[in-house]
Amino acid sequence: MNRLVDETSPYLLQHADNPVHWWPWSPEAFEEARERGVPVLLSVGYSSCHWCHVMAHESFEDEATAAYMNAHYVSVKVDREERPDVDAVYMEAVQAATGQGGWPMTVFLTPDAEPFYFGTYFPPVPRPGSPSFRQVLEGVHAAWTDRREEVAEVAGKIVRDLAGRELTYGAETTAPGEEELAQALLGLTRDYDPTYGGFGAAPKFPPSMVLEFLLRHHARTGSEGALQMAQDTLERMARGGIYDQLGGGFARYSVDRAWVVPHFEKMLYDNALLCRVYAHLWRATGSELARRVAIETAEFLYRELRTEQGGFASALDADSDDGTGRHVEGAYYVWTPGQLREVLGEKDAELATRYFGVTEEGTFEHGTSVLQLPQDQGVFDLPRLAYAKLRLKAARDGRPRPGRDDKVVAAWNGLAIAALAEVGAFFDDPDFVEVAVEAADLLVRVHMDEHARLARTSKDGRAGANQGVLEDYADVAEGFLTLASVTGDGVWLEFAGLLLDHVLERFTDDSGALYDTAADAERLIRRPQDPTDSATPSGWSAAAGALLSYAAHTGSERHRTAAEKALGMVKALGPRVPRFIGWGLAVAEASLDGPREVAVVGPAGDPGTRELHRTALLATAPGAVVAVGEPGGEPGAEPSGDGLPLTAGRPLVDGRPAAYVCRNFTCDAPTTDVERLREALTLGNPA
Repeated sequence: MNRLVDETSPYLLQHADNPVHWWPWSPEAFEEARERGVPVLLSVGYSSCHWCHVMAHESFEDEATAAYMNAHYVSVKVDREERPDVDAVYMEAVQAATGQGGWPMTVFLTPDAEPFYFGTYFPPVPRPGSPSFRQVLEGVHAAWTDRREEVAEVAGKIVRDLAGRELTYGAETTAPGEEELAQALLGLTRDYDPTYGGFGAAPKFPPSMVLEFLLRHHARTGSEGALQMAQDTLERMARGGIYDQLGGGFARYSVDRAWVVPHFEKMLYDNALLCRVYAHLWRATGSELARRVAIETAEFLYRELRTEQGGFASALDADSDDGTGRHVEGAYYVWTPGQLREVLGEKDAELATRYFGVTEEGTFEHGTSVLQLPQDQGVFDLPRLAYAKLRLKAARDGRPRPGRDDKVVAAWNGLAIAALAEVGAFFDDPDFVEVAVEAADLLVRVHMDEHARLARTSKDGRAGANQGVLEDYADVAEGFLTLASVTGDGVWLEFAGLLLDHVLERFTDDSGALYDTAADAERLIRRPQDPTDSATPSGWSAAAGALLSYAAHTGSERHRTAAEKALGMVKALGPRVPRFIGWGLAVAEASLDGPREVAVVGPAGDPGTRELHRTALLATAPGAVVAVGEPGGEPGAEPSGDGLPLTAGRPLVDGRPAAYVCRNFTCDAPTTDVERLREALTLGNPA
């Protein structure tokens, strides 16, 4: 066993019995390299990464390769999900030097952590366009031994180049207006795939944050084009192989343009974001497909990713045992016609074959097919198919299951809390809300210390040593704010405020620019700062959204000003690269809409209170912030477990529950009528 044996990351533990003498990222590893006079080999990956497993098997488990690494390098293994700051800094260097990136990421560093040679996956034998890993190891060792000054010069230049990429901020410090959001929509229209939905060519990733922007833009402006792009994309994905037609939940991405064949790993963050946006599509259109997918995805989160402690695990692997002892990508999910006949019998198998698009040739590898819904459901015997799906699901449950990364990541759990709280409220299922509360409770108990500082990860109820980054504080705050709106419990608003205090004090500079790491975090070769969205909302965009909502809940001008300054980056980037700042654009829609403060006041058990509250939560106005509570309290009260400030001091109307709709804390007359409340929060009825 090597030094990874005491780590909590499942990915690092997968390498604990490698013959490579791995170190975790630590000052001690670099001190060891300095004392030995050797470079550091940094390998970055994550648990559900297919090619990470391949390279581990081919090279890191090989005794001869490991012996060479041990003799000439200090080898450091990093879980990118646990240390997104380390990953971001060196991935930026890899992409700048090679024009591409990916995982596993392989970087050679000086003992001062300065990078000088880069790559991703290296095969065990040379291939066209790629040397073998052993050739790379030998070449870097020769350069380090014979041309040390040249290596130092290269490393220094790379570090200086990275420092020159520091964002300059201050010119654009106001939120986007109508013009910038219209330009962003036009840019998305140019990249839109009208045949299959989504944006760009293969591979296609679920554009969940862009879809949220499109739904909000439609709600604010009435743009049918925005709604159509969102609706068509979400339907195509739901009918494609990227969606698990038996068990719910989405795979990481589609390798083809038509969403047929996925890369089979399932990530918590994708499913949390998509669960929420499908619920929002249902809210906007009443789509039964969107309703089903939102609920099934929420059920997937609960069934497959929930941990014993009440949080949510990070991911399911793409690979699993195919029944012969070999780990094969997609083995758990794919079917042949013969396998369908074996489970269902001839008659029902013929029906399922047509319904799910299973062919003799196969849509995946080795004659297997990924289940899809390529045809209109109306032409099938749906009760028979429902029974067939149950039998197929039961049969699949007997297959060897993909591995699960049980690491609980704070940011991604925040996204899941927001999704589950809304799904529970929208579809009148208090169990989902309770699950969201339990996950939030875990974050408070395990991830948050007495100063409200967050740990990035935990496992088995034990917090990891890594500090939370900006996305952790922002996404957890977003989850807590959503929970406050759904439950009316002011303690979640209070916790959100504590987290956002850290954002303002430790992650923001005087210009309003945001950094991914805190001012007092470990110093790397540069302080990472990326405002663009990737697989998840950037910490920058997420912080802007949480700050804006908190300001609407509390009336805090400090938080509102900080949100608007952060949105200056969206004003600069939105019209140019809208696909990569979707969450920022969605937050900008909320800012332009108001936000609207909606306070529902009434006894907790009163059906009228409940109906007004649910109507407010189902409002499509992109800037609606909802609070519910008992009548009474002092106006302007601080957030506390006793209730939400928006409801304080607001009376019933004629003894009945009432809703107050305000904008910038200027309110319309209160209403006790559900239809009037709905109209006040619907397209074409600005507050």
